[in-house]
Amino acid sequence: MAQRDHTPHPSAPADAPGTAGSTAAGRGTGGATKTRKGKGGKNNRGDAPALGPLGMLRWIWTQLTSMPTALFLLLLLAVAAVPGSIFPQRRVNPEMVNQYFVDNPDSAPWLDRFQLFDVYSSAWFSAIYILLFISLVGCIIPRIKKHAKALRTPPPRTPARLNRLPQYTRLEIAASAGQLPGEDEVIATAHKILKRRGYRAEARGSGAGASVAAERGYTREIGNLTFHISLVGVLLSMALGGAFGYGGQRVIVEGETFVNSLVSYDSFSPGTYFDAENLEPYSVTLDKFDILFDRESETHFGQPLDFTAHVTTRRSPDAEPEKEELKVNHPLRINGADVYLVGNGYAPVVTVRDGNGDVAFSGPVVSVPQDSVYTSLMVAKVPDAKPEQLGFQGFLLPTAMLDENGFGISGDPNAINPQLHLNSYAGDLGVDDGVPQNVYVLDTEKMTELNSRSQDAGGIILEAGQTYELPDNAGSITFEDLKRYIAVDINADPGKLPIAIFAGLALVGLAVSLFTPRRRVWVKLTDEGGQRGIEFALLARGEDPRLENEARELRRIFEKTWPVADEPDSDEQELGEDRGH
Repeated sequence: MAQRDHTPHPSAPADAPGTAGSTAAGRGTGGATKTRKGKGGKNNRGDAPALGPLGMLRWIWTQLTSMPTALFLLLLLAVAAVPGSIFPQRRVNPEMVNQYFVDNPDSAPWLDRFQLFDVYSSAWFSAIYILLFISLVGCIIPRIKKHAKALRTPPPRTPARLNRLPQYTRLEIAASAGQLPGEDEVIATAHKILKRRGYRAEARGSGAGASVAAERGYTREIGNLTFHISLVGVLLSMALGGAFGYGGQRVIVEGETFVNSLVSYDSFSPGTYFDAENLEPYSVTLDKFDILFDRESETHFGQPLDFTAHVTTRRSPDAEPEKEELKVNHPLRINGADVYLVGNGYAPVVTVRDGNGDVAFSGPVVSVPQDSVYTSLMVAKVPDAKPEQLGFQGFLLPTAMLDENGFGISGDPNAINPQLHLNSYAGDLGVDDGVPQNVYVLDTEKMTELNSRSQDAGGIILEAGQTYELPDNAGSITFEDLKRYIAVDINADPGKLPIAIFAGLALVGLAVSLFTPRRRVWVKLTDEGGQRGIEFALLARGEDPRLENEARELRRIFEKTWPVADEPDSDEQELGEDRGH
């Protein structure tokens, strides 16, 4: 068998096909250009490169500033605020928080670890709040730039075939007094009509084929942006109130005066950057407190119907006193602070003499109502009594009477027959240890019981004007008088007015974005066989159920502006109208 000669021709180039050089080169090149496969046969060339720290930060920013993330954070903020309405909050009512710890000694410390008694100032609520703020700002700024560019962009070009659009109409203009309106005149008139209807219009071309392109609905995006900017404003206003506002509580007995200073508050919760020097010097004196009870209904007899606190206010040290009324849900507004009526009760006025015969205490003692007939828990601590400190606890019965078992109860919320039913104690109250105490709880661990039902001396029962001598010459207690008191909540929030303004703007922006349609209109001049006319079409950007009505209104205006010939029986006309329906 003859062998084939693979020796290259002397004139053949080294890289010519079929030569040894080309074969070697082909092998080498082929080996180099073959796609390498990694483990598992995967194509490494298609793998995405590692993001790196900067790329990862850019990806996180993109995700954070997306609208779905902003909506999710807004929903999460609403859910995170729910525990604030379930558990008592220290800033609003610290006494209820203390009572919650007493009633729930096991769960309360755990709830406190998760800051559920300080929800709105907690780290996790603040984190959601700040992330939402950043997300909204990151969403808004690019949209503002995009919309500003859209406002400068002319309306889109006129389509070549308007009859393909949903709302299409063609009108033939009839001659008036033997003359047809000029081409430029028709275009100028159409341009003016669309401008009057709120469209941003632009006339294009001249002569046959000239057109007007118009667009409206830019306020839709402006309303949308206003809504989101207002949300940012609400967040900033809330932060302003939390930083520079304050809140406090105070119990005011009839005849007492509250002066707006730190030492006058029973509890006080300042904002992060609050300065006590900024407290406005006003005063509120409780002259009288009236409660209107239901005396006619059989099913709700004795239920309170109205609460009215008659007060005298001074808005500054030099101001004239003013008589005002404070009611539930009708706060006093004094120098930027709101004074709310949040509670009321009775404060029996007692005088306590110690074992030496000296007056150790004299004044009203706030009692806490326990039921609808104002059976009230009373605790009186007398740390200045000598030789031993004295303490009293029991109940105030506004209308005292006996039940079938011989126990004292109150039969009516009005003070018809007020009585004090008390136990007395002598010893160490524990107030000198430096440990805070609840003023409505008497710690009797280091005290000796002097009066109670279990003692030979029995319990103390006092009517107004009566005095009881304590056993073992420990002293005496006198029930002098009975007054009413009110509990007020005082809040100063510099962010309240901005919140109201931004909330109103948000509602306006939302309404504009929901009810403003985005539409485009094109009007084109036609001139076929000497018959001049116009054709126009409308296109909605999004859902617009009123687009057909707008087309009819434009047709009515055009027919009123120019004399229009009988409507032609055109397949294209029918096609456009069918699409409109």
